[in-house]
Parts: sequence; structure tokens; C-alpha cells
Amino acid sequence: MSRTFNPPARFVIDSPSGAALNVRAFTPTGELVAVLLLFHGLAEHGARYERTAHDLAALGIATYVHDHRGHGSTTAHDAPLRRFAKRDGVRKILRDCHAVRERAQRDFPGLPVFVLGHSLGGAITLHYARRYGGGLSGCLVWNAGMRFGWQARLGSSALRVEKMLKGSDVASLVFARATFEAWARTVPNRRTDANWLTHDPAVADVYIGDPLCGWTPTVSMAEDILSLIRENASHEALSQIPHELPIHCLGGTLDPATEGGAEVTRLADRLREAGSRDVSLTIVKGARHETLNEIDPFRAEALDALEAFVERHLDTPPARPTTVEPD
Repeated sequence: MSRTFNPPARFVIDSPSGAALNVRAFTPTGELVAVLLLFHGLAEHGARYERTAHDLAALGIATYVHDHRGHGSTTAHDAPLRRFAKRDGVRKILRDCHAVRERAQRDFPGLPVFVLGHSLGGAITLHYARRYGGGLSGCLVWNAGMRFGWQARLGSSALRVEKMLKGSDVASLVFARATFEAWARTVPNRRTDANWLTHDPAVADVYIGDPLCGWTPTVSMAEDILSLIRENASHEALSQIPHELPIHCLGGTLDPATEGGAEVTRLADRLREAGSRDVSLTIVKGARHETLNEIDPFRAEALDALEAFVERHLDTPPARPTTVEPD
């Protein structure tokens, strides 16, 4: 269906966490069918999703994407670039996400609300579903693995040593070597260190040239990320997600960050074991980490899965709140 688009809106939301959130909203003209909140990944920002937001607008979906604390153009006194917060970073991230949802619901009352999180945004989405899943029509957790195995435990110990030696607010070489640098090496004869993200050379070049992308998080942010994954890895935590909340997991077979999608499959299985009654899974053969920034046919397959998930659940009653009280 062809639609025209309203000019993208860019504004600031003053979050209860103290952050001034940089938000972009993309809406089509004519009738809307749903609102989607998009939570971006680590070391990037919301502007990278404008193409996806336009694709969604063509389906009648309004998209709100904000820059997380320590990312992009969002500012906070306790969150300079590369740090979530001096303390309680995860809790503050969730409050920020909820502030954006409240704004979207004021703008479009009564519309179904979906959340899509990519990579780190997927980890945030799972935690958000535990705390604020009531009222959502569905969550999409893409390109995110939530296993806290021996490698993560070893990394956590190494971070503590790095913190003792260098402090909290310096770049974590431990984190960089275990993640971005290791993942970059999985692409043979790579042209840039961003090629593990996508097959699209233009996307990789823009990423490399963007000062707001590809940076190394501080020790403090790395600790918060591991804390987020550790919590999401437990059966008890996953069981706190509303059991009737539809969840879609997606990964790519050439994504080193999720062991070629194997961690995504394991997450879907663990969600079902924890009580989630509507968990769907898409593994895109040949796709790298950023499926929404991939070349076709990988990107097209991901968008088809997104559209099908939203359409399937437009008339699904919103999830009921869990017993977990929001912070």
C-alpha cells in the first residue's frame, strides 16, 4: 500500500531519570494501525533507523526511536557518551524507554504498541517486558543472545580487574577485545572492521565514518551491559515476562555476536520453558548482525517477518501487567 509520510519529527523528552532524550518520530499520513518503539544497539544511535521507519510508515506504523543514555544526542549529567549512568544505569535506561512509550501513547491513544530491540536493544526489550510488559501487544527481540556462560563470567572477572587498575570511566579494552574486535575478525578478507555488521559496503562505510558509532564503551557501561545480560539469562527473570505477551526472536546465520543465530534459537526455547505462550522464531540464512541494515534478500526477509508479526497481533488483547513492580 502506497502512503505519503509526514516530515520526521525530532524532539526532546525530559525523562524521570534525569536524561534529556533525543527522540525521532516517523508517522505516515492517513490511518495508523500501530505504534512501534525501536530500541537501538550498542555504540550507535536512532538516526540509523530512518530507512526502516519509512518502511514501517508505509504499513501504517508510527515509529519512535530514541538515543539511549550515553549514545547519540541524548544528554544527562550522569551519562556522558559511553556511560549509562554513574549508578543504577539499567534502571534508568528502562525509565527512559518508558518515558518514550508514554509520549507515544499520548500522541496516539488507543493504538497497539509494539517494541523492537536490536542487539543491546533486544536485551533492554526483555528487561522492559518484565517491568513494563503490561499493555504491550508484542515484543521483537532481534540479534540478541542472552546466555551468561563461562565466557561472560570470565569477562565479568576481567572487568573487575580492569576497574581496579584503571577506574570506571575509561574505555574497556577487555570488553572491546571480547566483542567488537573478535567479531570483526570472523569476516575473512574484510575491507573494514564494520563488515561483520552487514554485507552492505555503504552502510559499513557510513558506520566507520560516524563519530557516534563504533566507539568502545567505558568499564562502567560494560559492567551494566553484563549485568543486564546476567539478569535476562535466568529462568526466574524470563518467567516474569507476561506469559501471554507475543515475542518474536530473529537472528542471522552469519552473525558472530549470536553464534550464527544459535543463541537466538536458545533464547526462544528458554522463553517457552519460562512460560511464554507465543514465541516465534526467524533465522535469516546468510544474514550478518544488523538485519535491518542488510542487503536484500536478508533485509527483505526480516521486514516480512516484522510485518507478519505485527499484523498477526494487531487484534490480540494487550498483555496484562506482571507482579514485578516497576522501579
